Amino acid sequence: MPQPYVEITRREEFSAAHRLHNPALSPEENRRLYGICNNEHGHGHNYAFEVTVRGPVPDGTGMVMDLNRLMVILREEIVSVVDHKNLNVDVPFLAGVIPTAENVAVAFWRRIEPSLKGFEGCRLHRVRVYESRNNYVDYLGTTS
Repeated sequence: MPQPYVEITRREEFSAAHRLHNPALSPEENRRLYGICNNEHGHGHNYAFEVTVRGPVPDGTGMVMDLNRLMVILREEIVSVVDHKNLNVDVPFLAGVIPTAENVAVAFWRRIEPSLKGFEGCRLHRVRVYESRNNYVDYLGTTS
């Protein structure tokens, strides 16, 4: 009988500030495009993010991946770097990126994926970033 494939998800939270601003645009274009999110001094969010990994359920462990290990990876690679920071200026892996929820999700994927290489059969499936309780974005590691 083939091994079942299962998705497991870990959720983490952090607080951070950001400003949506494209330096290639005029101040008027930035205000029109980003509205109040273009506030010169930024604004803050209580973010949450979920990381889903997918893989076979091995007979020997019964786990796609130890969720405690995933928790450690997310806290070390993401939360410790972004919590209570200004995403525009304090986070090296977001340097030069307009920190929309979309771009943050892609950056998180790129930061997390190498840490999962040692887990046999397990692969990153989705990164979901909640900018608020009602708004979130999903990144599935694809470019189209």
